[in-house]
Amino acid sequence: MSLQITNLTVAYGQKTILRALEDHWPEGQVTALIGCNGAGKSTFLQALAGLISMQGEATLSGKLLSPEERRQMIAYMPQDTSAHSSLTVLEVVLLGRLKSLGLSLPKGLAKEALEALEAFGLASLQTRQLDEISGGQRQLVFLAQALFRQPRVLLLDEPTAALDLRHQLLVLERLRLIARQNGTIIGMAMHDLNLAAQYSDHVLGLGGGRKIASGAPAKVLTPETLRIMYGIEAQVSQDAGNPLQILPLRAI
Repeated sequence: MSLQITNLTVAYGQKTILRALEDHWPEGQVTALIGCNGAGKSTFLQALAGLISMQGEATLSGKLLSPEERRQMIAYMPQDTSAHSSLTVLEVVLLGRLKSLGLSLPKGLAKEALEALEAFGLASLQTRQLDEISGGQRQLVFLAQALFRQPRVLLLDEPTAALDLRHQLLVLERLRLIARQNGTIIGMAMHDLNLAAQYSDHVLGLGGGRKIASGAPAKVLTPETLRIMYGIEAQVSQDAGNPLQILPLRAI
């Protein structure tokens, strides 16, 4: 299984936001989507998820996906998870399988939802209302909901933005494990280039709505590419057995 993106273009009126993007995401791999603010990362993820109109094609294992099929097979978590709700944490996760819900819960479904919360250390919050927990905890709850859907493709917009360092590592390690074990295709917008280098198999770099670079982290995260994408001078190094290390030096 793989996700093939061909000639993906998004325009609002006369303004083109994304222009003819192409990339290939294999199953079981994590893709980091990087680029400056305004590069088009969020728009790209929303278009893939079928939430906004696009031109071009998204095929899964060679099958062209309609917007409705993308919404069914692809789970998307936005960066902003601050929506107010009186639902409990467990109820929010259960909504990840809305089509399975009826007048009564199918046997075992609540247990599965609780296990999804346990994966991020949230089981003790299951009866708390969403409005009663912190922004970082809320972000983890919506991530648990997205995973509970058991999607074939998981798209995440800055999934660690509101998290402390320990939970950033916990989330990224968990996502990589899920990709490996379930064959899930995961794409996530990231600003921390060192975390992108450590936890992704593939990096797609955007700039001005266009693809600047695509490939393994060592191929994309080079001083030359970072200069083009971010307008910075950076030092990139790698010791044997360790991930790439990116040290920003100065803006240019």
